[in-house]
Amino acid sequence: MVILFDQFNFPDSVFEIIFATKQQVLVAKLLIEQMKLKDGEIGKTEMSLFATALHEGTILETKEEIPFNIRKDIKLSYNKRQFYDRILTPMKTMGLIDYDLYKKTYKLSEKFNKNMMRIGLMWLQELRRPPKIFRLKKKK
Repeated sequence: MVILFDQFNFPDSVFEIIFATKQQVLVAKLLIEQMKLKDGEIGKTEMSLFATALHEGTILETKEEIPFNIRKDIKLSYNKRQFYDRILTPMKTMGLIDYDLYKKTYKLSEKFNKNMMRIGLMWLQELRRPPKIFRLKKKK
């Protein structure tokens, strides 16, 4: 997954940096909140029930801000397969969520922060590396 951001216009939420659409941001926020309610860890069955509830449109997000500061209840529906492909799998690969194969549980993780720090260190190493000399070849 590629993360693109504008350093001069940072959004308020990390989810808005990671995910492309507002619906993906909302679904990711709901997932994290659901996991926080369960002390940061949920089982495979609970994750499946969450994805099914999204797919059926039974999860309601209340008081979501819309333009002009109007608040209303929104019925949210998100395809189960797309949830796994576009929300959960990227969150696992970026280190936001860990999956324990033995316990069959999903757990909130701090690996994302550690990976971002590694990327920053890689950039500092690149800045300090001496320049390489390149010569352009002339075409004959």
